[in-house]
Amino acid sequence: MRRAIRFVVALVIGLALVTWVASVLVNRTTRDWFEKDVNLRADLAVSGARHTLTSHWSAAERAYLFDRLTEIAHDERIMAGAACAADLTLLTKTKDYPEGFSCRELGAHVRPATDSPASAWKTWRKTYELPGGDVHITAIPVVDEKTPLGFVVLVHDLSFAARRESTTQRFILLAFALLALGASAVTILSVRLSWRGWNRDLQLFLRGQSRRPEFQPILRDVRDLVDRIVDEKETDREGGPWTPERLKQTLNRFLRGEKVVVVANREPYIHDRARDGGVTVVHPASGLVTALEPVMRACSGTWIAHGGGSADRETADANGRIRVPPGDESYIVRRVWLTKEEEQGYYYGFSNEGLWPLCHIADARPTFRNDDWKHYQAVNERFADAVVAEVDSDDPIVLVQDYHFALAPRMIRERLPRATVIMFWHIPWPNSQRFGICPWRKDLLDGMLGASILGFHTRFDGNNFVESVDRFIEARIDREESAVVQQGRSTFVRPYPISLEWPTRWAKTSPAVDDCRASVFQELGLPADALLGVGVDRLDYTKGVEERFLAVERLLERFPAFRGRFTFVQLAAPSRTAIERYRQLNENVERVAARVNERFGDGRYRPVVLMRAHHEPPTVFRFYRAANVCYVSSLHDGMNLVSKEFVAARDDERGVLVLSQFTGAARELTEALIVNPYDLDEASAALATALQMSAEEQRERMRAMRAFIAEFNVYRWAGRMLVDAARLRRRDRLTGRLSDALAVGGEQVR
Repeated sequence: MRRAIRFVVALVIGLALVTWVASVLVNRTTRDWFEKDVNLRADLAVSGARHTLTSHWSAAERAYLFDRLTEIAHDERIMAGAACAADLTLLTKTKDYPEGFSCRELGAHVRPATDSPASAWKTWRKTYELPGGDVHITAIPVVDEKTPLGFVVLVHDLSFAARRESTTQRFILLAFALLALGASAVTILSVRLSWRGWNRDLQLFLRGQSRRPEFQPILRDVRDLVDRIVDEKETDREGGPWTPERLKQTLNRFLRGEKVVVVANREPYIHDRARDGGVTVVHPASGLVTALEPVMRACSGTWIAHGGGSADRETADANGRIRVPPGDESYIVRRVWLTKEEEQGYYYGFSNEGLWPLCHIADARPTFRNDDWKHYQAVNERFADAVVAEVDSDDPIVLVQDYHFALAPRMIRERLPRATVIMFWHIPWPNSQRFGICPWRKDLLDGMLGASILGFHTRFDGNNFVESVDRFIEARIDREESAVVQQGRSTFVRPYPISLEWPTRWAKTSPAVDDCRASVFQELGLPADALLGVGVDRLDYTKGVEERFLAVERLLERFPAFRGRFTFVQLAAPSRTAIERYRQLNENVERVAARVNERFGDGRYRPVVLMRAHHEPPTVFRFYRAANVCYVSSLHDGMNLVSKEFVAARDDERGVLVLSQFTGAARELTEALIVNPYDLDEASAALATALQMSAEEQRERMRAMRAFIAEFNVYRWAGRMLVDAARLRRRDRLTGRLSDALAVGGEQVR
């Protein structure tokens, strides 16, 4: 009721304000109408008597003029009149003519100057406020052919206008008062009549018993919110930032410290044979490895991967196992050996000529071959067997990574029915129409639905997956739980945006920013005042490297001031060169870089420097810390961790990130300069803006992005997935005990 009273008071005040405004507008409008009315009456009166007035316009006939003015003043709106000669002397006036309106004073407005021609004389009008009420003066020239004789002054009484305004104002006030009372009464009555019913429905709603259809969406949202709050309380019990120690504590609390098994194609440490006969350790250029490797160091366990290094076999034991990282061994890498035919069919064929272009919107057509599919099936079987060989319980936690192993979750489930399988898809998921291109779409979906949890970078990708399931296979979609249900078993589809360790170990061990800048500039032969841009990618057509070079070219075309001063360095790791599309990309990138250098290069100056080789993380981070701008121009990307690496490297809070809108990171790093990489004008303008950005603005943007990555780091990413997995395990165990109890009870009844 108090709220209703407050509403009524606010309503009355609002209506009063509206009434006042309306009253002012009505008064102004009616006054204008009245003045136009009296002006028209004056013009008509003088016009009708003009012939009589001109015939007797002289001092000798003042009596006759007086009678004519008296007749004109009989009009109910005209109270008095006067006749003034051309020399501004008074000829005559009626008895009620007000003092103070002399012919000489009024004539100054009617007659512009002495001896003015008749055409220069004009009618003059004005309203005056007098003690007895407002009057309106009209002075109208009297002309005999072309000779001005003088002018007639008519005085109009406007007291009637004031009376009508007062009456109108009282009517408006009364009408709005009645409206306010009526609205208040209706409001209070409506509140009283509806309160009890709504109160009852609200109580049912809060207890989760409401069946009103309009409450159901709200009820689902409230449940989701409560679940998220409970999840956050459970996982954030310690508080503070997510660290390796906190991830270990979370694993111990929710999963009893169980080891995690990771299944991924790429291994975190590759052992290659060096030219001198020794063995070197290489860190692969992989976002997956960048994200997962710190998690494995924190959680321990086993990483199952394809052993593709030239010295991998000789550095592993008889079972393909080796402890890593070198010098700080905290987990095991189990290598799976593949034949050249298997690698060609499973990796280069089905995975990267089929699934990769299928899932990315880029200029490459998916190629599907039956032999490749058979190798893909066989390799997924091999990795599922390796999981079984490595686990030490019948309900392990298995993290299956990426599109190389879409069939593995179902295969692992068949071998280990109680396993908790989490599959994370690191690339985008296409819409159902595009996914329908794949001849084995049902097999892929069925394989992935063997997982307990399916993770994607964004909810959009997860929704696309659910749409594909809904279109191509028999399953029930649980929209409320974001799950796919098959034969009573649910696979939960969740967004888990991936990130980096924080703080990044490579940033911590890198030289100071000034030292990095000096060494990089010396290596490139750049002067101290040069401006440096950097890009770091595998040479993949989805990364937009060609578009990046074209944007640099457009920058130099549109902004000549950067010619000779701005250099863009591309650290490009060769990738999948056995595939024809990638070989074409290499040639195209080299051709574009050469053309830009030919157009704008001068002597030693090269605007584009293409460093096509594998670069270890310390080198990459040196370039990050030396650059003025980092341009990530992916044409389609799940997340893109290069953008986050650049931010993590800049502990000096300088540098600008120019980021493609087609990356998952663009949804999180909103302080970057977000661009459409296909729009070269927009991209080049963003580069120019970045190169001219003030140090203060750079600091504000970089500080915000660093704070975000520090909070939402890779340990939080892993922690959220593992806690969700623990909740599922707990629920499944309770369900299993209930089923066992029901079975025992049934036996006793029989």
